[in-house]
Amino acid sequence: MLRTADIKKIPHNYLPTAFSLKEWADLEPFFKELSDRPIDDKTGLEKWLKDVSELEAFISEDACWRQIKMTCDTTDKSLEDAFTYFCMEIQPKMQPYADALNKKLIASPFTSELNQADYFTYLRSVKKSIELFRTENIPLQAELSVLQQQYGTIAGKMTIEMNGQEYTLQQAAQFLENEDRTVREEAYRKIQERRLQDKDAMHDLYSTLIQKRHQVAVNAGFANYRDYKFAELGRFDYSKEDCFQFHEAIKLHVLPLIDKIYARKKQKLGLDILKPWDTEAEPAGTKPLRPFTDGKDLYEKSVACFEQLNPFFADCLRKMNDLKHFDLESRKGKAPGGYNCPLAESGAPFIFMNAAGQMSDVTTMVHEGGHAIHSFLSHPLSLSAFKEYPMEIAEVASMSMELFSMNHWQSFFENESDLNRAKEHQLERTITIFPWIAIIDKFQHWVYENPNHTIEERTNNWTAILKEFSTNSIDYSGLDMYRAIGWQKQLHLFEVPFYYIEYGIAQLGAIGMWMQYQQSPTQALENYMNALALGGTKTLPELYKTAGLEFNFSPNYVKTLMDFTNQELEKLFN
Repeated sequence: MLRTADIKKIPHNYLPTAFSLKEWADLEPFFKELSDRPIDDKTGLEKWLKDVSELEAFISEDACWRQIKMTCDTTDKSLEDAFTYFCMEIQPKMQPYADALNKKLIASPFTSELNQADYFTYLRSVKKSIELFRTENIPLQAELSVLQQQYGTIAGKMTIEMNGQEYTLQQAAQFLENEDRTVREEAYRKIQERRLQDKDAMHDLYSTLIQKRHQVAVNAGFANYRDYKFAELGRFDYSKEDCFQFHEAIKLHVLPLIDKIYARKKQKLGLDILKPWDTEAEPAGTKPLRPFTDGKDLYEKSVACFEQLNPFFADCLRKMNDLKHFDLESRKGKAPGGYNCPLAESGAPFIFMNAAGQMSDVTTMVHEGGHAIHSFLSHPLSLSAFKEYPMEIAEVASMSMELFSMNHWQSFFENESDLNRAKEHQLERTITIFPWIAIIDKFQHWVYENPNHTIEERTNNWTAILKEFSTNSIDYSGLDMYRAIGWQKQLHLFEVPFYYIEYGIAQLGAIGMWMQYQQSPTQALENYMNALALGGTKTLPELYKTAGLEFNFSPNYVKTLMDFTNQELEKLFN
């Protein structure tokens, strides 16, 4: 199938051509018209759905740009104010109308005439939204939207000094790769000490978020926020018990592999004891991998890599660059982390990250590039709601791209030795990320099952969960005060609660995609693109099946995929 990145912005057929959003009064007439419009037949319903979709796409993109601009510069109060205004003054007024439109759709006698194969997941999601909607949650959800962004404001100000120069914490991470162990330890301690300075602010913010989220859940008739969030996230295909089983599978089949990885690292570095500042290091005389120099270089090398993998992928990045939809380099005042933000009208998404010249930045770039491809492939779907795909398939899109692209990383590395080191880094990370996923997920289950916990109880339970999934290969003695607030570096806890187990489920999917790719690259990429092009129009098991995958995270399946990844890693040493 011929695929093109030359997508066009969705034209306005319902809204005015040059429509802009300044205040609620700009939007309300359209919501009123859609609420009051009579629907007399199936054709009328389909026209109504298209108009609702156009309005949703416009509002979504407007909100996304407010967030993008704010995260690109957390020091500009006007950008924060514009985002806050949307959350506090526009979004709350939309929600009752959105609920009314949902009810109008479900109540229409013509809804049953729609093609159920296309509309099943959408209508299921609409019914779920109706069930969860509570008027009293509107102000709480508005507050939460604003509060969650405070994490980026606090973290964006964190810097340390090394060699007389100021670095963001993302930039400072490069010193953890230094061949000089004293430099690594200095950087590690400075980063941790800087986090300690804001630990109380982070605790207070998290406590406030927990209480407000718990109230949202109680208002909606749930015992706790975990159960509410599982429903809101549309987790129709797995339960909390499946998550707990997954945690146990990681302990059983992943931790032993991590012990092997760190034993090899210790031997390579010639150390008797491995400390946390040693895990990214190379032996003396081996310079850290520096796969690119700046954001422009990272972009150009990523395009060259994607061109080798599939020219369509490279075209997607070029289209985004033409539209100035990249902000790649780390700098002071920029929010931490990285993301791909789909833009519902434009189709070409925006990639935000904090590159500092490290190998991990290449991983982030191709990861977010995978998300971007997903945005391009699903953009032609007829309704905005069809493009709202489950996170578990979204992360397959991104994590598969990390593994697919490895065979084409020559654009970043001139010699085979560096290329193999990069692959080793990637495959080790593919394995070592699993315990952290389990830790963050299990911690959230405890936090929201016990919403009235004290700071001391939170710290004790975090520490216990951390130890449960930690390898004995790394010596953390004397570092307990840093470990006790390790969760505070994970922005998902603050900004997107319960969005983390998806990374584990999807990493299994990505390894499965990579197994396919090793056998038949052309067929694997076709399966991958076919699945992503479906957006959210099929159930999660159906999306996985289209990709040629099992939707399965049982212990036996985890073992199969981990054994394969470990074998591929071992090949690099033979």
